[in-house]
Amino acid sequence: MTEQTRILITTGGTAGHINPALSVAGIIRYLYPEAPILFVGTADHMEARLVPAAGFDFKTIDISGFQRSFSPTNIKRNIGTVRKLLTVSGQVAAILDSFKPDAVAGFGGYVSGPVVRLAQKRGIPTAIHEQNAFPGVTNKALAKKADAVMLASAAAADRFKAKTAPIVTGMPVRRELRNANREKCRQVLNLDIYPMVLSMGGSLGARAINDSVVGMLEILYPDKLAHFTHSYGQYGKWVPEKLAEKGIRNDPPRLVLREYIDDMPVVLPAADLVISRAGASALAELQVLGKPSILIPSPNVSENHQFHNAKALVDAGAAVLIEEKDLTPQRLAETVRSLLSDKTRLQKMSAAAKSLAHPDAAEQIFSVIDSILPS
Repeated sequence: MTEQTRILITTGGTAGHINPALSVAGIIRYLYPEAPILFVGTADHMEARLVPAAGFDFKTIDISGFQRSFSPTNIKRNIGTVRKLLTVSGQVAAILDSFKPDAVAGFGGYVSGPVVRLAQKRGIPTAIHEQNAFPGVTNKALAKKADAVMLASAAAADRFKAKTAPIVTGMPVRRELRNANREKCRQVLNLDIYPMVLSMGGSLGARAINDSVVGMLEILYPDKLAHFTHSYGQYGKWVPEKLAEKGIRNDPPRLVLREYIDDMPVVLPAADLVISRAGASALAELQVLGKPSILIPSPNVSENHQFHNAKALVDAGAAVLIEEKDLTPQRLAETVRSLLSDKTRLQKMSAAAKSLAHPDAAEQIFSVIDSILPS
C-alpha cells in the first residue's frame, strides 16, 4: 500500500458493524495519512453520524434490508426494498466511477451487499469481515467471490462457502481505545475515588436492560456506591423522564445519561464495571481493556450467538452472565453491589478478560487488505 492507494469501506446499521470498520480505517490513516479512504453507508442509520464524526469521507446509497416476517407492514417494506434494489446499482456505480478504489472492504450489514458485489463484477479486489460465529446472509453470499474472507471467530469458518480459505483475525478495536489511559480518562470525566459503572444496551437500546437499569438506579443511586453512566439508545429516550419521576436526574459525573456514547475511548477505559449485551464488537473492547462485566445476551439474534459469546467470558472468569429471562432490577442491583464490594474478584476478572484479547486484530485485517491490492 502507498499514500496513493484508494480504499473504499462499506458497512452500516449498528455500531457492531461500524466500529470495527472505523478501527481498521484508523490503522490505514495512521500508517498512510494521505491515502484516500471513503466509507459508503446509508443516510438513515448510525454510520451517517459516526463516520463523519471520526473524520472520514462518507457517501450514501438508498438501500434497506428485507423483513423476515410476513405481516402486512413488512410485506409493504419488502416491496420498497425491491424497488430500491432496482436503482441502487446505479448509485454504487457512480461512487465507484468517481472514487476509483484500489480495493473494497465490507464489514457487514445489508449496505455492504450491492457495493461489494458490483466491485467484484468489475474485478476490483474485495475483502469481507464477519464479526459473529454465525455469519450474516450478506457476507455468506459475498464470500463466494471475495478475494479475502476474515473472521472474528474460528467457529464461523465451516459456515462459509468461500472462494479462499477464511482467515481468523479476531475483532478489531479502535486504536484510541487500545491506547487509552484509565487515570487520564477518569480525569477528563471528573471522576473521583468512587468506582464507575457503565451500562449500555446497544446502539438501538434494549428495553429489558433499560427497564432493569432504571430499577437498579432506584435501588443503588441513593447509597452513593459509585458513579453511573448509562447509554439508553435510540429507543430508550424515555429513560431520563422515567428516572426524573423517581427523583433521579442527570447529574454528571455522579449520574450521566446519554442516548449514545460518542466518546467511548474516554468513557469505557474509565469504567470499573460494565453492564452490556454480548455482541462480538463490545466483547472485544472489554477484553482489550480488561473490563469486568455483567453480560446480558440478546435473545433475539440468530443461533443465540450472543449467549455463546458471553459464555466464553464467563468460563474464563471474566464476566457474570444474566440471561434476559432472569433479569430483574433487584438481581442486577445485587450483582453490581456484590462485585463492587469485592476488589480482588474484580482484579481477577480484569486479568481474565485481558487473557482473551486479540489486540492486533485491526493490524491483521489491514495486512489482509494490503495483500489483495494489485502489485
